Amino acid sequence: MISKTMQEAINEQINKELFSSYLYLSMAAYFEGKALPGFAHWMRIQAEEERGHAMKLYDYLLERGGQVNLKAIAAPETTWKSDLAAFEAALEHERFITKSIHELYELAAKEKDYATQVMLQWFIDEQVEEEANASEIVENLKRIEAHDTAVLMLDHRLGKRDED
Repeated sequence: MISKTMQEAINEQINKELFSSYLYLSMAAYFEGKALPGFAHWMRIQAEEERGHAMKLYDYLLERGGQVNLKAIAAPETTWKSDLAAFEAALEHERFITKSIHELYELAAKEKDYATQVMLQWFIDEQVEEEANASEIVENLKRIEAHDTAVLMLDHRLGKRDED
């Protein structure tokens, strides 16, 4: 059985992951509105991944005999000053999630909850990938910011992202 403290912390993380999904869906809508379907496609896949992360935690909590307590999801931003600003916000958000996962892992260690530590290792590894992906796009956008047509090339590349 999972402790009440750990249960509450995992429920908070579920909410953060669902917000992440909501945020990326909002970014997808933003890019659709700018006629950048590749950027929107990338964000839609990201939104689905984040929902999957929430469900992984949801299922884990139930497997451990815990109770899932879903909370209201805050409204995400809907506009950004530029494509770069949107991806910088995505990178900043991924860094926030990484910090949150690390704090959850530290709590599991403090609670001597070894099963949760093992499960969270997957999230720690995943966050390395999430930050690297967002960071690469931010760097690419910085390089092409002065050349609007190059955005279309990146849009085409992002549109080819496979669903995992």
